[in-house]
Amino acid sequence: MSNQIDVNQPMDGVLYEKQDGIATITINRPERGNSLAPHMQAKFRAIWADVRDNHDVRVAVIQAAGDRHFCTGFDVSEADSDDAADEVFVDKPFRESVFWSSYQNDVWKPVICVVNGTCVGGGHHFVVDADIVIASSNVKFIDSHVNVGMVGAIENIGLAKRLPLGTALRMTLQGSSYRLPAERAYQLGLVDELTDTADEARALGQELAALMLKNSPNAMALSKKSIWGSLEKGYEESLNEGWELLKSHWTHPDFEEGPQAFAEKRDPIWNPDPDAKTES
Repeated sequence: MSNQIDVNQPMDGVLYEKQDGIATITINRPERGNSLAPHMQAKFRAIWADVRDNHDVRVAVIQAAGDRHFCTGFDVSEADSDDAADEVFVDKPFRESVFWSSYQNDVWKPVICVVNGTCVGGGHHFVVDADIVIASSNVKFIDSHVNVGMVGAIENIGLAKRLPLGTALRMTLQGSSYRLPAERAYQLGLVDELTDTADEARALGQELAALMLKNSPNAMALSKKSIWGSLEKGYEESLNEGWELLKSHWTHPDFEEGPQAFAEKRDPIWNPDPDAKTES
């Protein structure tokens, strides 16, 4: 279904804008708490595919409209809809079923998540799978899966990767009666940058994205892949895989362009094609 969606046309519930190498994805249902409707998963899958495959996109920012809610999770009022049966509640393996976040769509370009307001349940897909998380001071992180009779697993496993185990379990098992405030989330490492307002958080997200544009796209992608991959493996295995990723970059044009630009005291001209090779 995702290949039938034109990401360059307006999409209900989500905005997708591309400018100067930065893709900005905005959850746009403020009247519904920026909740996730079943039909939106196909749209996110198409958007992330464009981020992944479009060489003009170098960095992505995921954010939400308004100041009150970042994302209140899956819209349970639509749980019985035909769209939900087709797009969310499918009896297939994980890799064939869940496509909300960058990680779930094999995006290795940098992804910044800007959180404003309340983040509940499914909203954590975007938080735990981002590379850098920025939050405004009014943010509260809540998991309500068990409150509505659902299992907290996918997003919650991600929370356990980025938070102390006890905090992740408290969010999961205590449900909506526990709200992790932005300041505490920042202290524990779930949030990387904390701002006073949502507008400041969005501005910082764009600022950090612009700084990343100065770097080699292929070097960033392989660096990101090595670090995320290390979370699944032991230290020695991670070092070996990181070494192979590092070596794979030796034949990419950026490997020669970076030192040459530095020596010539000029800005490098990066090649955005990950499959590009130096002329032998």
